[in-house]
Amino acid sequence: MTRTIYRLTPKDLAVLEAMLMRRRAFADAIVPMLERKLAESDIIPAGMVEPDIATLNSRVVFRINDGAPETRTLMLGDASAPVGFGLPLGTWRGLCLLGMRAGQSVVAERPDGSRERILLEDVAYQPEAEHQAARTAGRRPLGPRLVYSAAGDRWPLGGGGKIRQTEGDDPGPSAA
Repeated sequence: MTRTIYRLTPKDLAVLEAMLMRRRAFADAIVPMLERKLAESDIIPAGMVEPDIATLNSRVVFRINDGAPETRTLMLGDASAPVGFGLPLGTWRGLCLLGMRAGQSVVAERPDGSRERILLEDVAYQPEAEHQAARTAGRRPLGPRLVYSAAGDRWPLGGGGKIRQTEGDDPGPSAA
């Protein structure tokens, strides 16, 4: 029986399972770590995750081998993020931090046999906690919202608000 070390949301679980399927096909060296992560994790609903758990898109503060603290955002890929901003889940450190609780540390073994101790000091921002706080406060969660700001009497390209009628005789579509 394996012990529970990590706590994942259903979204985190789906991302890791998809990553495992893709990486297995190419015999990637990160596959054993992915399998271990999934085996040692509890799945909890997104609305019930504690605010000190590192989830996908969380902003985390961590240390490697008692080094200086680093701050990164756990993300799927690093293609669109500024350099040094994100920590992709496809890296050893990103995968290790996902599902950890603030104050927790683990020793990760790399493919070359070296080990590094990773300490999660703080979860500075967690999307699930933000959504829960917004719901509790009765406000809308942060994120995009649709805004229609045109006045009701204004029509695009100077068009009028009425449809042209010709005494019940439909002329058909007008030529463009």
